[in-house]
Amino acid sequence: MNFFRGVMGGQAAGPQPSGAETIHKLCDRVASSTLLEDRRDAVRALKSLSKKYRMEVGTQAMDHLINILQTDRSDSEILGYALDTLYNILCNDEEEEQDAVTPISASGKHKNVSMPDETAQKQSDDLGAQFTEQFVQDAEHVTLLLSLLEEFDFHVRWPGVKLLTVLLKNQGVQVQGIILVSPMGVSRLMDLLADSREVIRNDGLLLLQQLTKSNAAIQKIVAFENAFERLLDIITEEGSSDGGIVVEDCLLLLLNLLKNNSSNQNFFKEGSYIQRMKPWFEIGDDNSGWSAQKVTNLHLMLQLVRVMVSPVNSPGATASCQKSMYQCGLLQQLCTILMATGVPADILTETINTVSEVIRGSQVNQDYFASVNAPSNPPRPAIVVLLMSMVNERQPFVLRCAVLYCFQCFLYKNQKGQGEIVATLLPSTIDANSISAGQLLCGGLFSVDSLSNWCAAVALAHSLQDNLTQKEQLLRVQLATSLGKPPVSLLQQCTNILSQGSKVQTRVGLLMLLCTWINNCPIAVTHFLHNQENVPFLTAQISENLGEDERLVQGLCALLLGICIYYNDNSLENYTKEKLKQLIEKRIGKENFVEKLGFITKHELYSRAAQKPQPVFPSPEQMLFDHEFTKLVKELEGVITKAVHKSNEEEKKEEEVKKTLEQHDNIVTQYKDLIREQDSQIQELKEQVASMSSQSEQMQTTVTQQLSQIQQHKDQYNILKLKIGKESQPNSQEDSSQVNGLQTEELTQLREEVEELRKQHALLQTQLGDKDTLLDTLKSETAESSAGGSDNTELLKELEALRSQVQSQSAEINHMKTERQELLTRAEAGSQDTVSSSDGSLDAAKMAELESRLAAQSSETQRVKEEAKSLSESRAELEQQLASATSTVAILQTEKAKLQTEVQESKKEQDDLLMLLADQDQKINALKQKLKGLGETVDDEDDLDGRDQTDDDYEDEDED
Repeated sequence: MNFFRGVMGGQAAGPQPSGAETIHKLCDRVASSTLLEDRRDAVRALKSLSKKYRMEVGTQAMDHLINILQTDRSDSEILGYALDTLYNILCNDEEEEQDAVTPISASGKHKNVSMPDETAQKQSDDLGAQFTEQFVQDAEHVTLLLSLLEEFDFHVRWPGVKLLTVLLKNQGVQVQGIILVSPMGVSRLMDLLADSREVIRNDGLLLLQQLTKSNAAIQKIVAFENAFERLLDIITEEGSSDGGIVVEDCLLLLLNLLKNNSSNQNFFKEGSYIQRMKPWFEIGDDNSGWSAQKVTNLHLMLQLVRVMVSPVNSPGATASCQKSMYQCGLLQQLCTILMATGVPADILTETINTVSEVIRGSQVNQDYFASVNAPSNPPRPAIVVLLMSMVNERQPFVLRCAVLYCFQCFLYKNQKGQGEIVATLLPSTIDANSISAGQLLCGGLFSVDSLSNWCAAVALAHSLQDNLTQKEQLLRVQLATSLGKPPVSLLQQCTNILSQGSKVQTRVGLLMLLCTWINNCPIAVTHFLHNQENVPFLTAQISENLGEDERLVQGLCALLLGICIYYNDNSLENYTKEKLKQLIEKRIGKENFVEKLGFITKHELYSRAAQKPQPVFPSPEQMLFDHEFTKLVKELEGVITKAVHKSNEEEKKEEEVKKTLEQHDNIVTQYKDLIREQDSQIQELKEQVASMSSQSEQMQTTVTQQLSQIQQHKDQYNILKLKIGKESQPNSQEDSSQVNGLQTEELTQLREEVEELRKQHALLQTQLGDKDTLLDTLKSETAESSAGGSDNTELLKELEALRSQVQSQSAEINHMKTERQELLTRAEAGSQDTVSSSDGSLDAAKMAELESRLAAQSSETQRVKEEAKSLSESRAELEQQLASATSTVAILQTEKAKLQTEVQESKKEQDDLLMLLADQDQKINALKQKLKGLGETVDDEDDLDGRDQTDDDYEDEDED
């Protein structure tokens, strides 16, 4: 123990051992001691020396410390010492290093020793990286550390969290890979957020920040471990934007999880977490005295909103998030901050940028933003208030850039908003008593401040972007320059300022505005060329040999002149396409012109502006290019180069080819219309067949009902027959003559009725034979024309059904005739039995009984007659149904013939169309060969698509 007392600060006799010797002895004690107390004291001593003698402890003791973590898992104290020692070895924390190298005098005060210079700090960082690399060479060491995090003891868990954080800082990619493949590795780290001890929870946030950096796979796992729910709960518990550093750490972790991770962004939106962001931006009336932490928190919250609607995200995901932000009221809350007073400048700037991306490309959000008014007297639109800040040179540069970005996002894919802005410049809508957006833009365009000129020009260019109508409307704008002079057009005033030789930034802005204005607008090109001074000015600017600063202006002048050539409709004699090209060749030279045109894309600031829509520049002087304008340059540079090099004959040939292709397109369109008409006719015929099928089904239903009625009559007849059989008994001789007389007359009448029924049945059989012959004929015709399609098959099925119905009715009539015949036979047999039984002598009582029976039998016979009449009526109804079925068969046969005729005519028309299309294809191929011979590239996709579509239509008609 004396040895440990000496190490821990006690005075010992003799010379003091050096630090390296002491560390060596301590390492031997850790490795060889059998008592846990000895090992614990040795590790504690190593911990105390690990800051001052970092190199020695790291090189000699690291393996022993790792062995302690593996073998002494039961003792939390020694585990804590070992983890702390490893942390001191691997950590590059600047404060720790300062403490280690700053010696302390005997009086306890720091000596005046200089701070470590950059070289010493770099060596320290390299040392931490070397030890970390040595530690993570064996993946089991990281896995061991993850298993130690399951220990609930504070002295083990907290050092373990700090050590793993240092490993991720120094060797992030390698440690991330080990944790990713470790079973339940990420889940164990997520459990740290649920720890009731705030120190561990807060350090767990820092650990997860390092873990989720630039690793999409781990980000997804952490998100699906319910990270969003836990982090938002912590933010709410800590006071949202009014919270402390913990809120900041949660927001940084959320940014790591969501930035450039579409899967997590979709999960965040689908989990309705966007709605939980709204309370973050609720501010009071008094916004003075915001703490620095609140500003930081709110800044990160705004960045989190921007991550969800960033222009680099997929358009569908961005639109969905924009919709959710509007529906939950988040956009309205942001606009409230935008118009509030007392908000810090950097928060206001970031809020403007956030609102910009929330409304960008979303018509609903853009319409809402247009309706927002500032709380002023009188109320002014928020757009007007923002533009006032943009053209005010006293406002901060970043704020002016943010307002310009907001205005650009408001007009992005918003033709309605573009029309509203341009309308404020037209004479009929100008209100002298109020300030409009158009007036502010014109004021900024002609201001003495070059940055205001550039911003106003770019904003006005976005009002015309991809909107031919507004380009033509803006030509009507007239400006009053001075008293007593006539007004000039806005286009003319822009060219006047351009020719006066103002600052480069102003001229670049005006040239970008003019290029955007006349692009794809022949009327604007004509107006521009109508001024006789414009073309000489452009040629003079391009042909001069100026300095580096003027190269960009020369390139933009070349672009403007190239647009005048490409979109020239030759309406001005002096400035046709051919004459302008001749002018370029004489005054400038074609090669020199193309070289000057290439100055634009070669400029160092061009590529920076092309990267993202937001205008971000380190200084106002570097604010030269607009993102949308870089797209326009990329689109026009190639076509202008080709247009300048083309000869007059090539242009004429190209125009002829274009006209021929247009004619072909018109012919194909006509054929397509004709095919559509035929399709509609076929559809109508199909509907007619469907209606006939429905009528046939109705007839079948009617026949079924009648069959059920016949069945009811048959049942009633059977009941009567049974009653007659039961009541037929031997009667007396005296009464038998009367009975026989009555039954003889009735039987005679029944025989006559049966004979009539037989005749009628024979007639019906003859008619049925005729119908069978007709049906066989139709069947054979249908079999021959089976290629006609499924409509004939349906007609054949309907005719077969009618035939079966007629046959079933005939069978019912035959069955009824048989039953009547059996009834007559039984009646005759009953009369013979009565005659044979008249030999006996009966008394008066029996005679009376016979008379009563005779009367009952007479009444039953009368009822049988009535039933026979009803059956005759049913037979008549069946005959009527048979007649109607016959007429239906005739109608169906007629319709079948019409359909066959129409099918044949349609086939003939389709054959004619195929011949015409083949001729047209041959002509097109010949024209394409001519174009290829002239050196033009020809795309075949449109022709192939059109031809494939036509062939598909024909195949559909053939199938029908």
